[in-house]
Amino acid sequence: MTIDAASPHQADPADVSPLRDSARRTLQIEHQAIGALADRLDSHFDHACELMLACQGRVVVTGMGKSGHIAGKIAATLASTGTPAFFVHPGEASHGDLGMITPGDVVLALSNSGETGEVTAILPLLKRMGTPLVSMTGNPESTLARHADAHLSAAVAREACPLDLAPTASTTAALALGDALAVALLEARGFTAEDFARSHPGGSLGKRLLLRVADLMHQGTRLPSVPMGSPLRDALLEMSRQGLGFTCVVDVQNRLIGVYTDGDLRRTLDQHTDLSQLSVDDVMTRPGKRIAPDLLAAEAVRVMEDNRITALAVVDEEGHPVGALHMHDLLRSGVI
Repeated sequence: MTIDAASPHQADPADVSPLRDSARRTLQIEHQAIGALADRLDSHFDHACELMLACQGRVVVTGMGKSGHIAGKIAATLASTGTPAFFVHPGEASHGDLGMITPGDVVLALSNSGETGEVTAILPLLKRMGTPLVSMTGNPESTLARHADAHLSAAVAREACPLDLAPTASTTAALALGDALAVALLEARGFTAEDFARSHPGGSLGKRLLLRVADLMHQGTRLPSVPMGSPLRDALLEMSRQGLGFTCVVDVQNRLIGVYTDGDLRRTLDQHTDLSQLSVDDVMTRPGKRIAPDLLAAEAVRVMEDNRITALAVVDEEGHPVGALHMHDLLRSGVI
């Protein structure tokens, strides 16, 4: 008898899998936990948003254990969507880090039980400073909820953990409620894609939303250009010298009249047997694709893709070439 080593990977998808059954139960419980949040939103959510919108300082997010991990993520989401925020560990707050919190801040405190000692320990100090407090708990009658200016209920019917012990559905609900809070604030502030990019300058999204054509274009002596009436040979030499796959063709006022590209060269070779007598005017593309220097580099990508070209002339308002942009420049910059 032989054993097919690949057989474990060829099992019928309909076969019973305890592992998949467990995963489905977990996802279903957490799905229900998140769905229940919408029905519990009330005026406290509005007040929490109003406190954060009026905040002159930062939103200080705190929580212990698993709630602390969720609090850190919520702080990061708030900060990247227009609400300045940072995380403070509640244990460290009682040992000096409370000095990071000012009366002009708003504190968002997470605790599923609402009785976490490290969190409730800082409540008297927050009251003394007059710092507004927003709580997010699973128990609206808890110490943390009762002392808050606004309470957000993240209660769940049960944890996904079969022992109903490990924070699973409760942390998922808190995370989703934090996202709901961040998005509501984002929309209330009129936060735009460019605003988002300013806090993500190192990522590909930031580059697509911040980099402009002028930041990437070749200019000065790196701008390929020949005057109208030039022999085709001169245009080919200019293309070879600059290595951008095209050259601008300009009139006596240095305005862009057309371009001559690698594609034009292939068409020229197909249609003409003697290139020595040709002028660039005879075979160039008029008026040629062009773009303004102040447009986003992402717009240059769209123009290139729509027209199936790899380079663009960059022109000013009077039609004078001021730069040249190649697809390779966009690739190197991370825009693509």
